[in-house]
Amino acid sequence: MRIAVIAHLKYAIGEPFAGGLEMHTHMLVRSLRARGHDVTLFASTRSDPTLGLEPICDETSLLETGIAEANDVAFFREHHAYLGLMTELRSRSFDVIHNNSLHYLPVSMAETMNAPVVTTLHTPPFCWLESGIRLNRGPMTYVAVSEATAAMWSHVACADHVIPNGIDLSHFPFRAVASEESYLVWYGRIVPEKGLDFAIDAARLAGLPLRIAGPISNQTYFDELIAPRLSGDVEHVGHLSHETLARLVGGATAALCTPRWEEPYGLVVAEALACGTPVAAFRRGGVPALLNPDCGVLAEPDDVASLASAALAASALSRSACRAHAERYCDAQHMVDAYEALYLQLSASSPAVANESGMPLTTVASVA
Repeated sequence: MRIAVIAHLKYAIGEPFAGGLEMHTHMLVRSLRARGHDVTLFASTRSDPTLGLEPICDETSLLETGIAEANDVAFFREHHAYLGLMTELRSRSFDVIHNNSLHYLPVSMAETMNAPVVTTLHTPPFCWLESGIRLNRGPMTYVAVSEATAAMWSHVACADHVIPNGIDLSHFPFRAVASEESYLVWYGRIVPEKGLDFAIDAARLAGLPLRIAGPISNQTYFDELIAPRLSGDVEHVGHLSHETLARLVGGATAALCTPRWEEPYGLVVAEALACGTPVAAFRRGGVPALLNPDCGVLAEPDDVASLASAALAASALSRSACRAHAERYCDAQHMVDAYEALYLQLSASSPAVANESGMPLTTVASVA
């Protein structure tokens, strides 16, 4: 099949991954290409060139620029990049277009495409993407990454399918025994919504060292709330490659997951379980669906004492049970199978029929 994949533009789709969405897009495209599909990735310029990349603009992250200036620059750069892409795609030949961008233009302009469009809902609702979805008047297939995410979007768009994210298990090898030096691990983008400050306070309360990995994506948050908390027992080891990260996660006695927001899925949870590392996590969003009592312990949201207790309890769980759970529920090949089947179904079927109001049947017509 000829498949177009539209990525978001904040960060490159390549290692070291800035976050879960970059890793998801990279893995999906790589897996589809390995299965013999002709995949074109529309992404930012520093993305992995082995993925059939057609770059549409430079990365728009705020990592290296002042926030006020970068917000304006990033908005117009992304707007023009996606406007140009969607205009060009009208004359390109694809069997299906898969939108992973989180941007309003690929959904609002989907009705002008000659191929069916799939949009994956990777985040809770936010105003710009809501607006784009409400403006779309053509057929669209929405996929949510979890039942929790589908519920969050139900007032805007009904998810036609729930396809949980997955991970490449070979990139996170099982480690039967944790490191001799007991430590907890937290990793991900260092931004307020990921709640690293909770993890640091909980690790100290539990009396265990904490190793932190990930890019500093919000310098103000890091400077004001994270840097003052760093000391000998709490260390930020940097932004790591897959291989180095897997070693760090696999050596931990437990991994902490501390979202302040309704986490749509929780890739870090799946990755930790694949390594055999039990998880202590706030009970939020899609995270509870990834865990059971054999591989994780849930804590009350924003409650440091609850998280500290969960970390100690999780550290005693079976590492082999964690890996078995990951193999059963988190294998990326299940996800790729589901998307491949959906692409085939859409390319073989006629366009979705609109109802009498002109709105696609999958979209709620009312406007808040």
